[in-house]
Amino acid sequence: MTLTAGSKLEKILKSGQKAVTCECGPPRGADAEHFRHKASFLKDCADAVNVTDNQTAVVRFCSLAACRILMDMGIEPVMQMVTRDMNRIALQSNVLGAAALGIKNLLCLTGDHNSFGDHPQAKNVHDLDSVQLLAAVKAMRDDGKMISGTEVVGRPQMFLGAAVNPFADPFEFRVVRMAKKIKAGAQFVQTQCIYDMERFAKFMQMANDMGLTEQCYVLAGVTPFKSVGMANYMKKFVPGMLVPDSYIQRLKGVPKEKQAEEGIKIAVEQIQQLLEMKGVAGIHLMAIEWEEKAPEILKAAGLLPRPQVD
Repeated sequence: MTLTAGSKLEKILKSGQKAVTCECGPPRGADAEHFRHKASFLKDCADAVNVTDNQTAVVRFCSLAACRILMDMGIEPVMQMVTRDMNRIALQSNVLGAAALGIKNLLCLTGDHNSFGDHPQAKNVHDLDSVQLLAAVKAMRDDGKMISGTEVVGRPQMFLGAAVNPFADPFEFRVVRMAKKIKAGAQFVQTQCIYDMERFAKFMQMANDMGLTEQCYVLAGVTPFKSVGMANYMKKFVPGMLVPDSYIQRLKGVPKEKQAEEGIKIAVEQIQQLLEMKGVAGIHLMAIEWEEKAPEILKAAGLLPRPQVD
């Protein structure tokens, strides 16, 4: 089986083992030590670590620099890139720069609208969307051509990914959207955090029926609850997020000081349920500003130690 990028993540997925990715967001400043501290908890428990790209349209230090820091720490990064802030010239330039630095995994995203962030007056670029960016990078890698037709001297060897939200409406279109991303070049997808297991099971059934899980690896997203307040916030204010009342009642049923512990138990149960679903190739753990809990969660879920690949 030919490897497109030679990334550890790609090798583990192609070996048939369940993969684990985590996420680490850069800070709102140039404090690299803060970022290193968070990332240190993920070093031995993830096959690769996503670096967000100005998530929620809030200015942070760039994903490219953060990926370089991870590599220096011995952590394989998944570089996230949004089309919101750059035109096709800058996007292709960043892809080439990332490849030149040895970054082997790229997650192509459209990005949250600037109105959600700390610079609502900024202009959204959106010269390309995530599907077009996938197609552009695939052409650079496989055909050696930029969007303009210019030859690429030194092709970017990257394992290409995309994001999927199984819960947005219209529900039936979510799988069609995923199919478009796969056709454009996505080799793996990471989902929005999953709480409604029944609805996600239906999504995976549709994906299996369409043969999509044979063409692309699905990493199911998990975000642990820190408290009942967090669960309520995600249910009421995060678009496309379905949080069953049963989880809220469960968190309410324990003392406040025990809610974080209960949230971790829920996350472990979710991981175990997700890995039983046909077509789920691994887990994408997004312990938002709670990276220190990732080893505990993954160990309890039976996903540590991580396998070694050549």
